[in-house]
Amino acid sequence: MKSNIYGHFSVLCLTFCLVTGGLAQSASEKRPRARDLGITIGVLPAGPNNAITDVAGVSVGQTTIVRGDNIRTGVTAILPHNGNLFREKVPGAVFVGNGFGKLAGSTQVNELGEIETPILLTSTLSVPKTADFLMDYMLALPSNENVRSINPLVAETNDGGLNDIRGRHITREDVFNALKTAKSGPVDEGSVGAGTGTVAFGWKGGIGTASRRLPASLGGYTLGVLVQSNFGGVLTIDGVPVGEELGQYYLKNAVARAPQADPSADGSIIIVIATDAPLDHRQLKRLASRSMIGLGRTGSSMTNGSGDYAIAFSTANRINADERLRSISVLGNDAMSPLFQAAIEATEEAIINSLLKATTVTGNGRTVEALPIDQLKEILRKYGRPEK
Repeated sequence: MKSNIYGHFSVLCLTFCLVTGGLAQSASEKRPRARDLGITIGVLPAGPNNAITDVAGVSVGQTTIVRGDNIRTGVTAILPHNGNLFREKVPGAVFVGNGFGKLAGSTQVNELGEIETPILLTSTLSVPKTADFLMDYMLALPSNENVRSINPLVAETNDGGLNDIRGRHITREDVFNALKTAKSGPVDEGSVGAGTGTVAFGWKGGIGTASRRLPASLGGYTLGVLVQSNFGGVLTIDGVPVGEELGQYYLKNAVARAPQADPSADGSIIIVIATDAPLDHRQLKRLASRSMIGLGRTGSSMTNGSGDYAIAFSTANRINADERLRSISVLGNDAMSPLFQAAIEATEEAIINSLLKATTVTGNGRTVEALPIDQLKEILRKYGRPEK
């Protein structure tokens, strides 16, 4: 009887989480993305959805958990393809900008150059549970009956300001829902999934995404980025000093010699990069490192307490787990430079989208306001930025 009651409770809980997640997304749909405000970052064109899912085969699923007064968290799943990733791994790499974080699975990815599970993003103290549930999912897939080792790739940022992080509220159902509802096309952004309780530059952060497509003369490849933003610094949007104009930025009080202490700019960001360009582990690590330039352009301080990570993978050249000998074709080094530019631009825009789409959230005794759109429009006009 106990297990039946628990099962009914889990179903009800998951249903409530999904409904409230839908409400949060409904609110975010009323908020603009960068391009809705006339902000066009960089020189390369975006893909049709301006999202990581513009890379063919990539899908994203999310579970948003909002319960009571203090639970504001979730899970975001990025699937490089919809097959069995353990049987058909993808080339991958993890780059560490600042290693204050708990990124499970990173050492094996960088040792073998392969990603063999979906990439999950969640809350810091929920990484072990989320990794365990991801292993449940992978071990249950057909053809994995005799598998005795799985390397779950789970990244995090700390949502403890708005969420009861010590409660570790992520459940097996939450993880499975994110994995099983993953889809291509437009991606929900803002205060959803793993971004439900995150904060960036003192405003509400969250999930953001963007993409770039190279011209045919440069290979015609697509690169997409998805971020979980939860960090601080001096917010800059397309070169405009928005944080300074709004009077909210790191070290403001210290520079002015004001008596009040500055809020911390600690936090973290996870940057996930997908591309259909044929790249190996070494090239993907080089690509991932360039995303830190895009992060820097938004005004990140990459403080001591910030975990700044980039995970990159290629959907080309799938790696069959049973192959004893591998022969793949990859781009030459000179062909990487346009992809570096794409990673920088898409990362910067994805971060800005995460802020613009995020809605005000109250939780855990605290309210974090969304970036004020009307004031932002005025600031952009002041600096000569066109408005749609």
